[in-house]
Amino acid sequence: MGSTVDRSTVADLLRLAIAEPDRAEREAGEILASDPGPWEESVARQARGIVLRDRGLIEGALAELRRAIRLARRAGDPDREADVRATLGVTLVMSGRSGAGLDQLDRAVHAATESATLARILMRRANMHYFFLERPHEAVVDLEQALPRLRSAGDRVWEARTLNVLGLSYLALGRTDEAAQAVGEADELFVREGQAVEAVVTLHNRGFIAYCSGDLPRSLRLYDDAAARYAVLQLDPQKLVSDRCDALLTAGLAEEAAELVTARVRAGSLLPVEHAELLLALATAELARGDARAALESASRARSLFRRQRRDWWADHAELLVLLARHGTGRPGRRLVGDAHALGTRLDEHGSDQAVEAWLLAGRAALAGGLDVAPQLLERAARFRRHSSALVRATGWRALALEREARGDSRGVLGACRLGLEALDEHRAGLGGSELRALANRHGDELAGLALHHAAEGTPRLLLAWSERWRATALAQPPVRPPDDREVARLLAALRDTRRRLTEARASGTDTVARLDDERARLELAIRQRARHVTGSSTELPRFDIDELIAGLGTRSFVQLVEVDGLIHVLLVAGGRVRRFRAGPVGDAEDLARIARFSLRQLARGRPVQLADIGERLQEALLGEAARALPDGPVVVSPTSRLHTAPWALLPALADVPFTVVPSASLWLRAQSSGPRSGRRVLIAGPGLETGGSEIAVLSERHPEALVLRDGSATVERCLAALDGAGIAHIAAHGRFREDSPMFSSLDVDDGPVTVHDLERLARAPYRLVLSACESGVVAPIGAGEMLGLASAMLSMGTAGIVSSVAAVNDAATAVVMLDVHRALDVGEDLGTVLLRARRLSHGDDLRRATAAAFLAIGA
Repeated sequence: MGSTVDRSTVADLLRLAIAEPDRAEREAGEILASDPGPWEESVARQARGIVLRDRGLIEGALAELRRAIRLARRAGDPDREADVRATLGVTLVMSGRSGAGLDQLDRAVHAATESATLARILMRRANMHYFFLERPHEAVVDLEQALPRLRSAGDRVWEARTLNVLGLSYLALGRTDEAAQAVGEADELFVREGQAVEAVVTLHNRGFIAYCSGDLPRSLRLYDDAAARYAVLQLDPQKLVSDRCDALLTAGLAEEAAELVTARVRAGSLLPVEHAELLLALATAELARGDARAALESASRARSLFRRQRRDWWADHAELLVLLARHGTGRPGRRLVGDAHALGTRLDEHGSDQAVEAWLLAGRAALAGGLDVAPQLLERAARFRRHSSALVRATGWRALALEREARGDSRGVLGACRLGLEALDEHRAGLGGSELRALANRHGDELAGLALHHAAEGTPRLLLAWSERWRATALAQPPVRPPDDREVARLLAALRDTRRRLTEARASGTDTVARLDDERARLELAIRQRARHVTGSSTELPRFDIDELIAGLGTRSFVQLVEVDGLIHVLLVAGGRVRRFRAGPVGDAEDLARIARFSLRQLARGRPVQLADIGERLQEALLGEAARALPDGPVVVSPTSRLHTAPWALLPALADVPFTVVPSASLWLRAQSSGPRSGRRVLIAGPGLETGGSEIAVLSERHPEALVLRDGSATVERCLAALDGAGIAHIAAHGRFREDSPMFSSLDVDDGPVTVHDLERLARAPYRLVLSACESGVVAPIGAGEMLGLASAMLSMGTAGIVSSVAAVNDAATAVVMLDVHRALDVGEDLGTVLLRARRLSHGDDLRRATAAAFLAIGA
């Protein structure tokens, strides 16, 4: 046989063993039936060993491979023997005999004589270190030795494979720049060599590296590109769907995540294990978007499939979603306490961080049912408050707060809430797992609600301090781009990758769990320690000082609305005092705010509406007696998130005074203390405006020194460059508001949307920003007290003041109002006075009046 068959043809069996195992098995049988020489038989038996291994027939595989080694030795080919020995080592590691497997791989490395053979063996040993033994350091050492040998040999495909695994190993060590470069090079090589499937896998990996690096926009873009390339190949892997779902959920795009997974489940062609895992991802997305009933159905189906597959770890995590969804429907059933208790025990046995959620749920259900066991269950959950994970600690503190409340210990409640919110601040400074964002919001809401309930029993100053404390946490949103501090970025990327590998290890029950858990704890500790030493770290919140607020107000009055147990408490800071008033139910105020915005939209369409009565009713619902207690002079209003978008200019008490609206007192103090760094004026007109952005043309004539971008020149990159550090920036453009993920709210310019995460790239935010865009200032009510959206993001980034609409506006009337605004800005008026002048100039013109009332001055 050896004399009649080309050895390269026989050797091709090894490639077929992975790519086409049935064909490889058939051709290996043909070779073995033809009285082959020892070299050819060694290859055939090695190929059969690989096929048997990948089918799970380990003992048969080991027998074939050991025989192949003896044949290679008889053939007198040390590199053939080394190659088979490496395959034997890989098979032993995959079967759980890692010590014996590494011994064989080490012997193969020492036995190889050819550089290319040694490189391939090093690459396989690195695969075992990275994929099976969780030893990325060792993997990097092997891969960095293999790479130059493969390059010298001109083996571009194996070079690309080595680069791909090297990039993933770099990622595990937090070396994100090197990871992105290595996998990017692998992608290019695979494309050049025509390896389409491996090329798209590396593109998929590039998306995952971007995700772990904290760059969500880039991650989503790369995942979209990978999905398109998979589709060309008629592939739709479950892994990409799961990873895209994770990224979408982390970005807060729960609706898109649910739609993506639903479409893939309906498309079919899934293995049973893939189907179950996608149903679990779907349940997570549905719960995140607030659809508890749908989540209950999806999680129940996933649980049934996992149980049938005897995948206990997965089944128990699906059970947790079932119980959370049952609780979310408002009809948890009588068995919830017992079910959650039993689940908490099982999750503890799995070593799952989510055990705390089960114990907390059991305790809450026991409290609701008046059961004596409630304190014990809450105390069991509270033990997790010392955990290395910030979110787990926050859950533990939440449980302790509930336990203290049950004992009537208000001081203990506030102490636990304070520490719980501090843990959430730490969690949000990084990029938590996709399923954790909604969880963090829920914990924050409940901690804040508990604290505000007990603070409302104290002094007005105490209630104001706690209201500001929660707003500070809520405003510190998870970043969608990597942090500036490179060491923090490195540690966070390594932590995200380690969390993923730890979850997979626990789910499969491998013996690497302890090592990964230790590494996770080490990284979390290093991040906390680093954050304490980084100046201006996002985990460090400025301490709110009420006396500083009083001093900064001067002759102004400050009004903060606080929601406590469904009622509006109005805190009025004026004349050196803090007073408290009670208005009406939050629901009534929200209904009236919606009616008021609808009325403004009707006027914008030319339909007659009586605004005076609506304004009176809205004022009573929002401010109550506080409206009549307001002293003369300017006013600063800090509403709750869902009332931020009320048309405040319709309130009689505010209609004829300068006022501004702010997300929090702390942000107002920061905005008030900042000053313009530049007098540069930027004027931008986006596409599709009814007037064509007519105010931009007039303003550009009035200010010939201004930079004007319009009619094709207003591209995303040019707009961002112009906005960076501008003194006054006016953008006439339509906006798209995202309630589900305000960081992806946008303004339309010539070549696409400018989103909030794009604006985060600015080195310096513009000092004053005028937005004549439909609903650009609407702020998302994501969770109690969270202030998101385009306007609040700009204030957080350092913009002092914004003029923005809270309802749809008429383009033509907007152009007139904007000219009034700029006339006032030209003489140096503050924003509250600027809009007051615009409102006064609109008297006698209902359309112009409605348009002026739809705009708010946000900030200072």
